[in-house]
Amino acid sequence: MKKSKLKSMSISEASDFFDGRDIFEFEDVKEVTDIEFKLQRKKYVGLDMGLFKKIQNKAKKLHKNEDALIQEWLLEKVG
Repeated sequence: MKKSKLKSMSISEASDFFDGRDIFEFEDVKEVTDIEFKLQRKKYVGLDMGLFKKIQNKAKKLHKNEDALIQEWLLEKVG
């Protein structure tokens, strides 16, 4: 199967596909041996629900996630 077909599969389709196959049937498959990532610590703050609803509406209009929009605004204010 071509890589492009694998990339366009849904998780469910990929699951069904690989349920009937051995992963090592594919020549270019390599075992992942080392993964590096850094977890970022986060601080959660409380918001008044009325204010949060306004942020949700604004984010929806801008086609953004509320968290991303709040982060953007805070970065603009505090640098």
